[in-house]
Amino acid sequence: MSATRSLYLVARYRAWSIRLPRRQFVATLACAAALLALALAALCLGDTRVAPPDLWRALTGQAPGWLNFLIGQIRLPRLLAALLVGAALGVAGLMLQTLARNRLASPDMMGINDGASFAMALTLLWSPAGLLGPWWLALTGALVTVLLILVAAGGIGSQGYRVVVVGLALANLLKAGFDLVLATLPAMHSGGLFVFSVGSLLGRGYAVALPAALGLLLLLGMLLPWVRTLGMLGLSDDLARGLGVRLPRVQLAALLIAAAMAGLAVSVAGPIGFVAIAAPIVARALAGPASLPLAAAGLMGAFMVLAADTLGRLVAAPVEIPAGVVTGMLGGPFLLWVLLGQRGRRA
Repeated sequence: MSATRSLYLVARYRAWSIRLPRRQFVATLACAAALLALALAALCLGDTRVAPPDLWRALTGQAPGWLNFLIGQIRLPRLLAALLVGAALGVAGLMLQTLARNRLASPDMMGINDGASFAMALTLLWSPAGLLGPWWLALTGALVTVLLILVAAGGIGSQGYRVVVVGLALANLLKAGFDLVLATLPAMHSGGLFVFSVGSLLGRGYAVALPAALGLLLLLGMLLPWVRTLGMLGLSDDLARGLGVRLPRVQLAALLIAAAMAGLAVSVAGPIGFVAIAAPIVARALAGPASLPLAAAGLMGAFMVLAADTLGRLVAAPVEIPAGVVTGMLGGPFLLWVLLGQRGRRA
């Protein structure tokens, strides 16, 4: 790898070469390093503190049986689930903000998470397995919600305000439907549905984390061919068309992939709010506004969800605060900062 004197890093291998913005590359490495440090802390901290040497022995299967079980069967799958949920929300939020050209566009603000949650709630009405049954219905609910938004808004529009406003209205409707299901369920099901509704990673194991990992890898593989084209969507519609971008096709594909990622996250942990708004904004601040920091947004989303879950486990131990409650408490002031920043730029 050789560094150019410009703002880019160039990697060459035989006939292949790739050019990366230097600032985006550094931001991605910084996010990855911070996430690694947090992951190690999350594995060590809890009701039972684990020293780093003991953690290494547990990860390699050389620790006592109880410690191998604690790390390998409880903390590690929960950590994996947190990383997957956060990465999916971060990437989904980045795509929606890029498509709508609006920093408020996100799965939770546009009703996509509510659509996925409503679909999951409906499973309790006919599935004996409940919330652990047909998890793919969350993806279906998210995709149907996106299609309803597009139909009602008449497309994305040049500034994205229509889809945000229509999404907010649809979110209220879907939230009312979710609350209706919650109110009509018997007590044995309503308790679990309530915990799901606030966003929690409690009890998530490999049975949930591994299918989610495969789903996220599949969606990322579908997204990669569109990354360069998505970077052009930050331009005006006319300029993007002039560069050869087929806007309707690209917008629809990116929207469906973003909705599927959001639905995947909801199926694992419930609707965890504000991460999809905050992670892309922080990633762009680190990587620079001119780039599309896909990796940095995913890593930052994973960092935020894992940090919220770890704080929720530690702050009021032995009582756990759901990750969605923690992100909600921190996300409110962040959203206010974003709104005030947008108003200041228009003034």
